[in-house]
Amino acid sequence: MSSFVGVLVSDTWLQSQFTQVELRTLKSKYVSVRTQSGQVKVGDLPAVFVKLKAFTGMFTEDEIKDILGESYKDMDEEIDFESFLRAYLNLQSRATTRSGGSKSSSSFLKATTTTVHHSINESEKASYVAHINSYLADDPFLKKYLPIDPSKNALFDLVKDGVLLCKLINIAVPGTIDERAINTKKVLNPWERNENHTLCLNSAKAIGCTVVNIGEQDLIEGRPHLLLGLISQIIKIQLLADLNLKKTPQLVELVDDSNDVEELLGLPPDKVLLKWMNFHLKKAGYEKQVTNFSSDVKDGEAYTYLLNALAPEHSGPGELDTKDPTERANMVLAHAEKLDCKRYLTPKDIVEGSPNLNLAFVAQIFQHRNGLTVDSKKMSFAEMMTDDAQTSREERCFRLWINSLGVATYVNNVFEDVRNGWVLLEVLDKVSPESVNWKQATKPPIKMPFRKVENCNQVIKIGKQLNFSLVNVAGNDIVQGNKKLILAFLWQLMRFTMLQLLKNLRSHSQGKKGKEIKDADILNWANDKVKKAGRTSQMESFKDKNLSNGIFFLELLSAVEPRVVNWSVVTKGETEEDKKLNATYIISVARKLGCSIFLLPEDIIEVNQKMILILTASIMYWSLQQPAEESELESNPAEDCKTPDASSPAASVDGERETALASEVSNMAINDDASDSALSPKVENEESSDKVEGKESPDRE
Repeated sequence: MSSFVGVLVSDTWLQSQFTQVELRTLKSKYVSVRTQSGQVKVGDLPAVFVKLKAFTGMFTEDEIKDILGESYKDMDEEIDFESFLRAYLNLQSRATTRSGGSKSSSSFLKATTTTVHHSINESEKASYVAHINSYLADDPFLKKYLPIDPSKNALFDLVKDGVLLCKLINIAVPGTIDERAINTKKVLNPWERNENHTLCLNSAKAIGCTVVNIGEQDLIEGRPHLLLGLISQIIKIQLLADLNLKKTPQLVELVDDSNDVEELLGLPPDKVLLKWMNFHLKKAGYEKQVTNFSSDVKDGEAYTYLLNALAPEHSGPGELDTKDPTERANMVLAHAEKLDCKRYLTPKDIVEGSPNLNLAFVAQIFQHRNGLTVDSKKMSFAEMMTDDAQTSREERCFRLWINSLGVATYVNNVFEDVRNGWVLLEVLDKVSPESVNWKQATKPPIKMPFRKVENCNQVIKIGKQLNFSLVNVAGNDIVQGNKKLILAFLWQLMRFTMLQLLKNLRSHSQGKKGKEIKDADILNWANDKVKKAGRTSQMESFKDKNLSNGIFFLELLSAVEPRVVNWSVVTKGETEEDKKLNATYIISVARKLGCSIFLLPEDIIEVNQKMILILTASIMYWSLQQPAEESELESNPAEDCKTPDASSPAASVDGERETALASEVSNMAINDDASDSALSPKVENEESSDKVEGKESPDRE
């Protein structure tokens, strides 16, 4: 099962948009047409697509032909399999639009990117332009191009070099991109421009954007509907950044007990915003429940009650008396402006129920006056519910990684969203095709608790088949939300995925089944690459403390692509500040190169063994996709190393082992040759004894 290669597509982004089941189905349709006709033309697609289950009852053949005609002028044009897949994705986005958006996710992020509109909402464009003009007005590079005229299409021209989007990401989540990695010359060559776009897309994924149907070429061409969708996500992430207990512990006032707090932790930020709004509306005597940022706020009444409750000193006498929705909307916006809220929408946007702009408007109100009190007892309870720094970093990494895979379910909080098992099954189906028995799985919403246990039991069963270390771990541990076990499972899943990508790449290049990739292969490849480049630094293991200065990874990146590192901005990494500068630069340079990574600078500085392995493997994966590199794995000296089999016991990846986690994380197959673990088998056995003897550790109650 784990050796299955599946249908491979040269475009890794395109590959990520489909499960292997979908790829095999579509490949068979494509091959069937090609077998019958000798080639596949655009004109052949309507008859094929109209019969697909995904589009049943959605389109006629003529409608599909018209949609394809927007992209292809000649129906007799021959298309390859990748173009066939892109045409399918385009039609899929139209189907989602017709059905009112994705039903499988409550998150605005998922909805924004799956519902791709080819018509431009001028009001949204004007709002986003105003946001860019406001927040980037003083940027040293962009100020000469600002302000942008919202009535023209200058925005779409300005994004073509990639700089604006990179800067916008840094406004949304400061520090995401090291601006030293952005190419900011007045005239960029195609290579530099593509680097900026690659950096932008990988960084967008790293802050939580779901980048569906968007590639570098779309940014180069400045496709308006796709760019507005991406910009919309970035701005929303900025506006909703404080809607969580960690940033705003006062939100605990919205709930009554610990169970409700757990529910609050699992809500996406837009749902938290709705909950906050309804909390104040109920206190103000508003009898309706606001369930969306569109039809429920069109008449302006909810806004009037909300603003009167939060800022009674600015309320006007006639806001509720007026019968004209447009007049009331004008009063609402005037009231909000007295709170210094930026005008993200017009009265017309309120009356017409623009969901994106209304959400942005409510988020602005929350930022300026949330109306929540500081209850010391509740605040301390909220702080207890939030995770420690290390746990939060790992949760963030795995959440962003899962969302980058293109699975149907969008994850807002790993510890809450995986508890029904469904999203883990989706990920397993993505990374290990045909491993999931969907007939034995139950799709959310799941009312019966035992169905959740069944899903999670299948997750554990598949994990064991993939040689994950799951000693005495049961599906109920996931259902109960055991954080350490969940993190341990997800780490093994991420590592397996990375090794499978490397193995499949070797299989594809050699045209035969490849050998298993071991951790020592990755370690030795990296050292060999740096050595061949004439550098002297080496990595003894993935927990080598010397890695904290960042020099080795900068030399590795320079070895795989000499022009990608600007050595004039690199520090010696001797102080903590210099180490952070190097670590931040490493992450941005790797993303600029094409690596999809989700670690933070702290992971490099502290030499987080797991993240160091994934970073190295990601660079290796990119390098081996380059034509001149494909032969390297065939004669990799690491194959001669005595590395343990994936199913055999191996040292733990966690350098600072906690007893409670030892049994879950040990055996994760970070090979002894690669990790050079100092733990003896005796110590390992002592740390794992509680689990081996069947004893429950304290956190498994």
